Order: sequence, then C-alpha cells, then structure tokens
Amino acid sequence: MAQRPVVLIVGGGYVGLYTALRLQKKLSRGRAEIVVVDPQPHMTYQPFLPEAAAGSVEPRHVVVPLRRTLPRCRVITGAVTGLSHAEKRARITPLEGEAFDLTYDVLVMAAGSVARTLPIPGLAEHGIGFKNVGEAIYLRNHVLARLDAASSTDDPAVRTRALTFTFVGGGYAGIEAFAELEDMARYAVEHYYPRLSPADMRWVLVEATGRILPEVDLDMAAWTVKQLTARGMDVRLNTRLESVTDQGVVRLSDGEEFSSDTLVWTAGTKPNPMLTQTDLPTDERGRVVCEATLQVHGLPDAWSAGDLAAVPDLTKETPGATTAPNAQHAVRQAKRLADNVVLTLRGEQPVPYRHAYAGSVASLGLHKGVAQVYGVKLRGWPAWFMHRTYHVSRVPTFNRKARVVADWTLASVFRREVIALGQLQDPRREFVAAAGGAPAGQLPPPQPEDRAQAS
Repeated sequence: MAQRPVVLIVGGGYVGLYTALRLQKKLSRGRAEIVVVDPQPHMTYQPFLPEAAAGSVEPRHVVVPLRRTLPRCRVITGAVTGLSHAEKRARITPLEGEAFDLTYDVLVMAAGSVARTLPIPGLAEHGIGFKNVGEAIYLRNHVLARLDAASSTDDPAVRTRALTFTFVGGGYAGIEAFAELEDMARYAVEHYYPRLSPADMRWVLVEATGRILPEVDLDMAAWTVKQLTARGMDVRLNTRLESVTDQGVVRLSDGEEFSSDTLVWTAGTKPNPMLTQTDLPTDERGRVVCEATLQVHGLPDAWSAGDLAAVPDLTKETPGATTAPNAQHAVRQAKRLADNVVLTLRGEQPVPYRHAYAGSVASLGLHKGVAQVYGVKLRGWPAWFMHRTYHVSRVPTFNRKARVVADWTLASVFRREVIALGQLQDPRREFVAAAGGAPAGQLPPPQPEDRAQAS
C-alpha cells in the first residue's frame, strides 16, 4: 500500500457520509486521502422526506451538503460507471467533462439502493417515486396543484380524478408519506378551499401483503390501519397494482378500477444496479457479500455496509440472517466500518459489527404517530414526539439539527404553508411561450405536471 493510501468511498448517503466524517476525524492530516464520489452534492436524510413533503420541514434542511461537511475530503460529483477491484481502479463519469480513471488502495462501497419496481403497465410513465428531496418537493406541489384543479372546476369527473391519491407500498416510507400528505391536504382543504370538503378526497393505499409496517408487531400494524381508516383513508391489503392507463385509470388485483391523477410508488428498494459494473462478489439479491467485520468477502481492503450490503446479523441465531436495510443499521455500520478501516491501516484486526435492532418510529401526521422501541409500544402524540426526537438526534451536523428544530418551532406558531409552486415543475414554460411569439395575455395554460419517472 502507498505511503499515503487513497480511500475511495462510492456513495454519499448514510454510509458514505458517516464513514467519511469519522475517517476525516480519526485520520490525521496526511495519513490518507479520502475521496467521496456521488451523483448528488449532498446526502439526503430520508426519514424527513415525508415531513418535507407535508411542509413541516424546509426541504433544504433535510439534505446535508457534502463539500461543507467534509472539508478534508475530496468530493467528486459524478457516477462510478465501472470498478475493477482486482486492479484497484474505478471509472468515474463527472457531471460534465470526460470520464476518467481513479486508482485507490481502500474501497468503501456505499452506493445505497434504488426503488424496486415491477413491470406493471403504465407505472414508469405515471408513477412518482419517493426517495429523494426532488421527488418530495414535486409530490407536495403536485398534491396541492390537484386541490387547486378540483376547486377551480365544476366537472365531477375532473374533480374525482384530481382528488384521488393512490400510494403503493405499506412499509415505513409509504405509510409516512401517505399519512403526512393526507394530513397536509386535509388541513389545506379545511382552511383554504371552501368549495371542497375533506370527504371529497379519496386516499388509497395498496399493499400486496396481509399487513403494513413489517418492522413492528402485528397489533401495532393493525392499530395503525384502524387509525388511518378512521380518517377516511382506504387501506387495501393483499392487493396489487395491475396497471395504469394513459387516462389515469388505476386497476387493482381485487377488480376495482378508478381514476387517479396521483400514483406514488414506495414498494421497497433494491441494491444499486451499478454493482453489476464491478467485480465485487454479490448474493442472489444483488447485494455485496460481507463478513461480520464489514469487509467484502475475500477482499480485506474492500468494505461495504448499508442497503446494498449483505452483512451477517450476529444478534440472531437464524443461519444466514443478515441485517435489515434501514437507516438505523446504516449509521451504526458506518461508524464501525470507519473504525475498522483505521484499525487495519494501523496493522490491527477489525472488530465484527453487532447491533440488536432497537425498534422503529413513524409519523402519521401532525401530533400522530406509532412507535415500538426496545419492546415498548407507543401510540399517538408520545410516538410522534419520539419520532421527532429520535430523528433530529440522528440527522448529521449541528447545523441541520438546529434548522430542523427551528422549522418545527415556527410551524407550531404560524399556520402551515400550503401553497403550490407549480412553476418549479416547468419553470421555462412562460418564457418559451413568450419567446415563441404568443400574444400578451394569451400564454398557454399550465399543463398537468409531467410524471416523475419511477427509478
């Protein structure tokens, strides 16, 4: 290994950011060069995406800028499009300019996951994902724009289609987005849309299995369904999305069809497909095969953790059990991984990762939540408060913690902001129309937002 080894971190999400933070703290200047590569110049704290979409948190405050947070690292905004660990060489394609090769000594594979989709007709054309801040902003504007559209017409078919919101996937991400956005839309209708009533809206959750929230006990999942249905929300268990037509007609496996302008896909994730462009060992699910020390199997100078890593779960007796792909494990694995990299650079032995799952917390809207932590079950306001307390303690950097708390404080004093910034969806529309010679006052009307492509 070179006198000043190069540590390449592929990905700037949970694992990438926390690993780099710890390495730049523990390695003295000149001890190693740390390179972080990610297509985005920031890390997204995904548990806050539902609150960002609902307007409880400013979207800028749920992302952590990599360059500001990692001043002692080299941050490259681009994608790793190929990697040969046998040669310790990565092919990097920046946002602009020619692709180039980067040689390294130590690899940390932390490229994370992407949305797991199915070959459902119409999904790619009409679905909206929910994994990044751009999608959260888009969805917020889209939902509020649908309220505007419904309030501005007397056509019952247009109203029904605009006020029907369909979510697919009953995990934590899906349930939180479903509940938070309904809570926001209900508030908006009650305060600012006198021509509409909350009863006019239809919120449909489609889940293929017989339960939601697999991370908590069945009684807590059943209680959550009861709370959602009490709010008039339609929870469909053991039901699959069959297709979506170009006219926005949603077809379900139970035979029902209905028109919906909104289709949100939150039905799970899969390892980043860029792994297929590497020579790292993967399992049948496409995850990097790791040892308990977080070293890639058979490669002592390659490491991985988080959503795309198959890490043995030493707290379970089940043979072959691996840690769940969630933020709780990712953050803790990143710290252990960074410490192990430092140990090996010093010629010492790495320490296995061991952490028993502490539990889960979820927000169901303002002052509503569900939580199960170390066997203790909480519902309603206490669970909502625990959700906020836990996640503000986990979001990286004091700067972001303070900004999020400030957002919550201001939101508790003033009314919710429920304005749709539709121009964000197509900011050049009016300029293009004007440049094309459209007479003043005769610009084309805004078009329905283009659907975000499902990842």
